[in-house]
Amino acid sequence: MIELVSRAEQYLEHRGALREVQRSACGAEDLVALARIRRAVSRAAERPMIARAVRTPEACAFAARGDVAEIASRGPVTPDHIIRTKRVPAILTDHPVSAVSEYAETYRAYYQRNADASLTMLDPAPRWAIWPGHGIIAFGATAADATVVADIATHTIDVIQWSEALGGWCALPEADLFAIEYWELEQAKLKKRGAARPLDGRIAFVTGAASGIGRAVARELSKQGANVVGADIEDSDDVSVIRCDVTDSTSVSDAVHETARRFGGLDILVSNAGTFPRSARLDDVDDALWDSALAVNLTSHRRVLQACIPLLREGIDPAVVVVGSRNVPAPGPGQAAYSASKAGLTQLARVAALELAPAGVRVNVVHPHAVFDTGVWSPDVIAQRAEAYGMSIEEYKRNNLLGVQISSHDVALTIAALVGPAFRCTTGAQIPIDGGNERVI
Repeated sequence: MIELVSRAEQYLEHRGALREVQRSACGAEDLVALARIRRAVSRAAERPMIARAVRTPEACAFAARGDVAEIASRGPVTPDHIIRTKRVPAILTDHPVSAVSEYAETYRAYYQRNADASLTMLDPAPRWAIWPGHGIIAFGATAADATVVADIATHTIDVIQWSEALGGWCALPEADLFAIEYWELEQAKLKKRGAARPLDGRIAFVTGAASGIGRAVARELSKQGANVVGADIEDSDDVSVIRCDVTDSTSVSDAVHETARRFGGLDILVSNAGTFPRSARLDDVDDALWDSALAVNLTSHRRVLQACIPLLREGIDPAVVVVGSRNVPAPGPGQAAYSASKAGLTQLARVAALELAPAGVRVNVVHPHAVFDTGVWSPDVIAQRAEAYGMSIEEYKRNNLLGVQISSHDVALTIAALVGPAFRCTTGAQIPIDGGNERVI
C-alpha cells in the first residue's frame, strides 16, 4: 500500500498536478450568513442540521475558481462517498438561501429520473456546499457527521484539481451513482431509524455552565440531543466549557462566535450566570457589593443577549431562558442587591420577549428557589439557615407548599422543556421552580 501510494504521489509530482492545488485567503468571516445558510439547509432536510465552514487557503482558492460550478458538479471521488456527501455539492451564489432551495428542487428531479416505486426518497438537502469568498461548508445531522463530510470534501477538492491537471475530472454516470446512494442497506436504515430526541441538532449556549444549575442544564440539553457549549470562568470535567468572563464584552463575543463557528449558528441561549452576594441590610450595603451584584446578575445578561441576538434571529425554533430568582416576586430582608439585580434581569427578559417575538425568538424566565445542590449552599450555610428558622436541615430543605426538595436537575428539566416543542407558543412567561411559596402565590 505504501509503495503504491508513494508511486502515485511521485507521478502526480512529476506531472505537476500537485501544483494545481492553489491557496488563497478567505474573505471576512460571516457567522450570521453561515447561520442563515444552515437554517435553509435544515428546512430542506426538515430537521436541524449542523454546519461547519472550512476556511483553509485551499478551500478558499477552490471556491474562487471560475469553473468551480462545472468541475465540482460531476460527481464524488469514489461511489461510497455519495452516502455521506450526496452526488454533488450546492453552489452558493450571491443568494445562498435561494441556491439551497434550487439544490433541493434539482435533487428531487434527480430522484424522479432514477427511482422506482420501491424506494423512499432521502431528504433533498445538500451535504456540502461551495461558498465563493468563504471556502466550503459541510452539513450533517450531527457534529460528527459534519466532521466526516468536511474531511471528505477537503480531500475531494484536491483530487478534482489533480485530475483536471491530468486531463480532466470524470465521475461515474448518474445512474450508477444513484444505485449506490439508494442501495438496499441504506434504505433499510431509514426504516430502522429511532425516534428523534426533542433537541436533536439544536445548538445551545449556556452561561455559568461549570457548576450548579448551569452544569445541570448543559447536561440535560445535551442528553436531549442539543449541541451544547458552556461559558464559565471555571473548567468542567463533563461539560464542554469555553473560558468566558460574562462581565467582559470581548470575552462574551469570542465565546458566542466560537459556538457558531463550531456548529454553524445558535438556537438556544440559557442565560444563567449569577452571583449571590452576602446578606446586607440597606443601611449596610456598600457600593462594591451593590455594583458587583448588578454587574453579574443584570448587566452581563444584557451583554450576552446582545452578542447572541444576531445569531438567534437566524436560529431554528430559537429560544432564550433567563434564570431569575424567587426573590423577584417575594424578596427578603438583607438581599436588596440580589433582589434588585434579579428583578432588573426579569424586566430585561420581558423587554427582550417583546422585541424578539417578530423574529420568532421566544424569551422566558424561570424563578428557582432553595436549590441546595449548588455552590451557594454549603453544608454550614444550610445548617445556619435551618437553625435560624427553628427547623431541622431536612425540614428546611423541604420548606415549601409541596414539601419537595428542589435540585438543579429539576431546574434543568424545566428549562429543557421551555426551549423544546412543548412551549413553542409561549414567550414572556415567568415560571416558579420553588415547590410553591405562600408569598409568591
